[in-house]
Amino acid sequence: MNPPLLTAAPPSATLPLFPSPFLTPSLPRRRRRRLIKVSRPRATLDQPTPTSAPHNSDVFGGPKELTGIQPLVKNLSPPVRLAASAIAVAGAVAAGYHLGFRLGGSRNAALGGAALLGAAGGAAAYAVRASVPEVAAADLHNYVASCDDPRAVKKEDIELIATKYGVSKQDAAFNAELCDLYLRFVSSVLPPGNEELKGTEVDKIVKFKSALGIDDPEAAAMHMEIGRRIFRQRLETGDREADGEQRRAFQKLIYVSTLVFGEASTFLLPWKRVFKVTDAQVEVAVRDNAQRLYSSQLKAIGRDLNENQLESLRSAQLLYRLSDELAEDLLKEHTRKLVEENVSAALNVLKSRTRSARGVAQAVEELDKILAFNNLLVSLKNHPNADGLARGIAPASLLGGEYDSDRKMDDLKLLYRAYVADSLSSGRLEESKLDALSQLRNIFGLGKREAEAIMLDVTAKVYRKRLQQSFTGGELEAADSKAVFLQNLCEELRFDPQKASDIHEEIYRQKLQQCVADGELSEEDVKALLRLRVMLCIPQQTVEAAHSSICGSLFEKVVKDAIASGVDGYDAEVKKSVRKAAHGLRLTREAAMSITSTAVRKIFINYIKRARAAQNRTESARELKKMVAFNTLVVAELVADIKGESPDTASEEAAKEVEIEIEEEEWESLQTLRKIRPSKELTAKLGKQGQTEINLKDDLPERDRTDLYKTYLLFCLTGEVTNIPFGAQITTKKDDSEFVLLNQLGSILGLTPKEIVEVHRGLAEQAFRQQAEVILADGQLTKARIEQLNEVQKQVGLPPEYAQKVIKSITTTKMAAAIETAVSQGRLNIKQIRELKEASVDLDSMISESLRDNLFKKTVDEIFSSGTGEFDEEEIYEKIPADLNIKSDKAREVVHELARSRLSNSLIQAVSLLRQRNRPGVVSSLNDLLACDKAVPAEQLSWEVPEELADLFAIYMKSEPAPEKLSRLQHLLGVSDSAAAAIREMGDRVIQIGAEEEEFAF
Repeated sequence: MNPPLLTAAPPSATLPLFPSPFLTPSLPRRRRRRLIKVSRPRATLDQPTPTSAPHNSDVFGGPKELTGIQPLVKNLSPPVRLAASAIAVAGAVAAGYHLGFRLGGSRNAALGGAALLGAAGGAAAYAVRASVPEVAAADLHNYVASCDDPRAVKKEDIELIATKYGVSKQDAAFNAELCDLYLRFVSSVLPPGNEELKGTEVDKIVKFKSALGIDDPEAAAMHMEIGRRIFRQRLETGDREADGEQRRAFQKLIYVSTLVFGEASTFLLPWKRVFKVTDAQVEVAVRDNAQRLYSSQLKAIGRDLNENQLESLRSAQLLYRLSDELAEDLLKEHTRKLVEENVSAALNVLKSRTRSARGVAQAVEELDKILAFNNLLVSLKNHPNADGLARGIAPASLLGGEYDSDRKMDDLKLLYRAYVADSLSSGRLEESKLDALSQLRNIFGLGKREAEAIMLDVTAKVYRKRLQQSFTGGELEAADSKAVFLQNLCEELRFDPQKASDIHEEIYRQKLQQCVADGELSEEDVKALLRLRVMLCIPQQTVEAAHSSICGSLFEKVVKDAIASGVDGYDAEVKKSVRKAAHGLRLTREAAMSITSTAVRKIFINYIKRARAAQNRTESARELKKMVAFNTLVVAELVADIKGESPDTASEEAAKEVEIEIEEEEWESLQTLRKIRPSKELTAKLGKQGQTEINLKDDLPERDRTDLYKTYLLFCLTGEVTNIPFGAQITTKKDDSEFVLLNQLGSILGLTPKEIVEVHRGLAEQAFRQQAEVILADGQLTKARIEQLNEVQKQVGLPPEYAQKVIKSITTTKMAAAIETAVSQGRLNIKQIRELKEASVDLDSMISESLRDNLFKKTVDEIFSSGTGEFDEEEIYEKIPADLNIKSDKAREVVHELARSRLSNSLIQAVSLLRQRNRPGVVSSLNDLLACDKAVPAEQLSWEVPEELADLFAIYMKSEPAPEKLSRLQHLLGVSDSAAAAIREMGDRVIQIGAEEEEFAF
């Protein structure tokens, strides 16, 4: 395969040469060879074309000289040439005749001489006539070469030359000269590979082709010949650079040829067949060259573009056969580069180390140029004749260009900040500047948040400056309404009032930090802060938050130092620093207590963590005891100093609160609760009481707090356990002082009196239940066991009512298990169920729903098989379901289902008993049949042996039943009235006869 010209090939590749197609198929092979050699000089392809237009002698070569008879032919017109040829032939014939007759002396010799010289004259005449096309071609060549400009060649002159010599384009020589002239001209017009097209090539070629009058197929053949020459030169080229130049030259040839021949180029120019060039490569060549030509046109477009320029661009686009999409992209890229030039100029000014005072102004001027250019683009985009203008007119944007990267975004932000600062330089922000900033943000591609952040930052600085000027100049203080003054200031700067409030708060905080640098607020500081607050209209809530944050941080440091001093280090110096901080920083009592509570609770949590990590209950109780001691000796002192009270007073108030709570809850019923109430002697012995304001109620869940309390309560009950060698343990009992510490622990844990009661009661109830379950193992409650349980109840200190609930729970559980077992085994009927309900036994909780359903089915089944024939609807549908807590609808469905299945079974059973001659059993089965019929009225029954139905009726009638039962059975068995009357008359005889027949049949 031959490599395409549009792709680079290595110099070492061996490529077969393409055979040169014939220029004119009608010429002989010799003539065609000669015509092909007529071409433009090689230098026109290898050497760069000078900038000035070449002379025609350089393009078409020098004038051709006429030789032989050609000058004579040139001077003869066609009529004269024809007459001269005739005279010459006639003269030759006459001379030959005369000469032959004279030499031969006979008429035959004369005729031979005439024929010989006539042939010579005819040959001369033919030679003259044959040289006419060549003379015409030479004259055509000399005419074109003599023109100073190829564009001066006229079609009329060429037609005049053809007329002069009586030739046409059908003459091979003349046509070959036309093709050679066209080939030379096209080769001279096409620039070398390293030069770009100028855009005038197509117009020149089309005009010259039209002037020559050459046909499109012949002109297309010349274009293909130029392609072959380029191809051969590429094969002869050894370096890659020259190979690339030839490839670009071939691309330009394809593009120009496509434009010259238009739609006909698809079949006139066989690039694919001759040069192995694909359609896609042809499209790429057309596209790339069209883009280059269009780009060259765009170079003349500046920031002052107008409608005429855009219209000419549109025309050029159509002329260059460039698609709208590519034209749009190229124009947008050009406008982006124009904007980038202004951006680069502005950045150079801003980043210059030798920037003058006018540096920012110069940068802003560049940005104004960008905005003016953008406005021009927007107006042209909205032009009424926008369809006739160049494609790609759109607002300017830097997206997709040099500044479309994260690294360059900082530079764009710098420019945007500079423009914002310049817009606010007058102290206010005009409406026009807002629109300009919006356009600039869109051009730079800044995000909304980024632009707003820059705007906010610059505006905040300007607002601070204006605020400082109005504050120091007295304008703000002299204003009747400070709020209105500040509002107007925000409106002038178009600044968010909420952001302004944040600045006011920040100013107040800075002032407050300056005032508390020495650790307290003096009266002068308070007045200065009040004046600042009034001037800036700062809300009270904001002021309190600032004091809580700034003063609170200072106070928190003092509190942490006091806590870190420990039980032994909380001396008079620490107390003094705490009191100074609490009152000197002007904190409210609530704020001071909140800060103290946070610090103290962290220490409490550390004690709790160590208590949980302890290996046994004794170690855990020791950690909890340390926490109680810390609360009493440090936290209570700290709270008293913050409040400005003495520790004794605080302890007495805490003790009174505890006593009030204890009296209100009436804890006398539990022995352990009575112990945690401190007596006067024990209080005097223990000394200080802990504080109760700071607790862990919000830090730990209720279950964790109750578990910790229960741990210490068990420690108080069991005492301290000490391990000794050989695996033995020694238990040391504690006095009631441990219960007082337990009460303080409950306060630290934030337990309410009700929660404390529940812990004590739950522990006592747990101990009582463990022993009661052993005593009531079989569920029987005797008098001796009751006395035993009362003794246990007194030992654990559980109130009697709770003890009774535990006993009832145990006995009820035991009874429920027994009842459920009896029901599942069938040892419990509805009568016993009713007796249990009368004894106030909650059967619903003892017997599951499935067992109650089974019990109901069993009871109904017993009724249907009792043999009485009775069915009490009230009893079965209402009373029994109510006793078993079953819905009446569900009970009715169960009864109907059992009655349907029992009905047929009762008939089968009655016939079976009849055959066994068991009359009582037959009567009982027929009664069950009637009971089922009462529950679900049935249709007339059918049987294979009707005589057996009559026997059943006879036996039942003999039992003297109630008339309504007998009548219903007669209907069910299908016995007619006459048959029933006959059965009554015959009595026992019917039965005896039936029995004999059965025996005989057997």
